Amino acid sequence: MDGIVNETPAPRLLFLFDMDEVLVRYDWRVRMAALAEYTGHTFEELRRRWWDCGDEARAEAGHFPDGDAYLAAFTAAMGCDVPESDWARIRGAAMTELPDRIEAVRIAADHGRVGLLTNNGPLAGRWIGRWAPSLPPLFGEHLDTTSNFGARKPEPEVFARALTHHGVPAERTFFADDMPVNVEAARSVGIHAVLVEEHTDLREAVRAFVAAQQTAAAPVA
Repeated sequence: MDGIVNETPAPRLLFLFDMDEVLVRYDWRVRMAALAEYTGHTFEELRRRWWDCGDEARAEAGHFPDGDAYLAAFTAAMGCDVPESDWARIRGAAMTELPDRIEAVRIAADHGRVGLLTNNGPLAGRWIGRWAPSLPPLFGEHLDTTSNFGARKPEPEVFARALTHHGVPAERTFFADDMPVNVEAARSVGIHAVLVEEHTDLREAVRAFVAAQQTAAAPVA
């Protein structure tokens, strides 16, 4: 893997967040309906041409070297021209920021480094900041897709590589995701992982992790 080199000092705590259904509401039905209208393919045909054959999963695992290669493959699979601007517009229209969840990131940023860890390919990585404009000021250069690490959730390797990149051990790392299998994979490498469900207060989960870390670090009287 051509890993991301992190030359800044390692933070004491690391907070990793999934994106879809954690920090933003993502309605895949909206996206598929718009793609169907744009390409003229049915939902089933769209799935067959790109998702069911594993091309999107391969993209999330770093198969395509950059966004241009991803878009070229996607366009070929669709059998029609899909300019990047239209691809991004259709994907972004299915996303809505979740302010309470993003507030949790702000809280986390007061106590350590925050990083995104979302199953997405390199083309999505170009657009996340425009799809969810509240994220770049918080995450800075750490708006990472799994494709940057050459593996995808729930593969344990993606978590191990993210930890290496950020220079923080698993026991000082927090992770939030809406998929139980991803949460279990993070826990398998020693990360404190939280399952985000509809009514989860992510702010309280972050505060609880910080409190536990502070207690563990406190000197024994």
